Amino acid sequence: MRIVVLAGGIGGARFLRGLKDALHNRADQAESQNSITVVGNTGDDITLFGLRVCPDLDTVMYTLGGGINEEQGWGRADETFSVREELIAYGMQPQWFGLGDRDVATHIVRSQMLAAGYPLSAITEALCDRWKPGVRLLPMTDDQVETHVVVADGAGRRAIHFQEWWVRHRAQIPAESFVSVGADTAEPAPGVLAAIEEADFVLFPPSNPVVSIGSILGIPGIREAVAAKTVVGVSPIIGGAPVRGMADACLRTIGVETSARAVAEHYGSDLLDGWLVDEADADTVVEGVEVRALPLYMSDPERTAAIARAAVDLAVELGEKS
Repeated sequence: MRIVVLAGGIGGARFLRGLKDALHNRADQAESQNSITVVGNTGDDITLFGLRVCPDLDTVMYTLGGGINEEQGWGRADETFSVREELIAYGMQPQWFGLGDRDVATHIVRSQMLAAGYPLSAITEALCDRWKPGVRLLPMTDDQVETHVVVADGAGRRAIHFQEWWVRHRAQIPAESFVSVGADTAEPAPGVLAAIEEADFVLFPPSNPVVSIGSILGIPGIREAVAAKTVVGVSPIIGGAPVRGMADACLRTIGVETSARAVAEHYGSDLLDGWLVDEADADTVVEGVEVRALPLYMSDPERTAAIARAAVDLAVELGEKS
């Protein structure tokens, strides 16, 4: 079974861990017959202190490789912050984005390889050689793409990097729009389109539908390739609220209601074939999409694996019908 997953950060990484567990325990499949390719969002990427930081790629890599800070869901376990403290002492900006000492090593390796001319996909593969995540992790593109946010407040109307809006301002400044800088001329990273074409189906984890999965689908060619496959998504919205993070602020910006139904309709029935919602949203109906309800909180490894298993089962069922 060949599966492609479009993934953002914490929600995507935890779903992937559950997916690996679900496939390992699947009675009708030998583990060696399964392969997972993850197409990771790079729209959140940012350059800080001369280092290229890829938060979503690293969160997937650390989570599946056993190095994640489990409590916060991002960054390294057993982290220290001596470098950050020294940068603050020097008055270096920005001070709202904290890089841990262990995490800095990853960014140094990535930045040196970029400077040497290696593409991000090759760099990601090299980093994964250490972490052994058990999946093939590909960036959505080797080209530099960044999500910027157009905001208007007391400082006037301006565009800021998504990380500044998300981390520094906690999405509290009303956003007028999102701009995916560089996306219109970007190309899918090597292997992305081939992996989608060869996949039995594609899964959307409960990642941010606007700035995570939406950013991936915004790279020319990817949405069309995904639309040709059986696609099953897991709602990031339960009972009218995000499971985690501030996806409601992103949805509000693009004029989409914060509900399981509205997110599915935002993806569209031309793209989405199946949609998993929480029991709280069991009455959800989406025209042209098969909707199934089950508990969706990824509260522990067993529950997360059950959610992933349900997504796989629905994708297999829908694929057999098509």
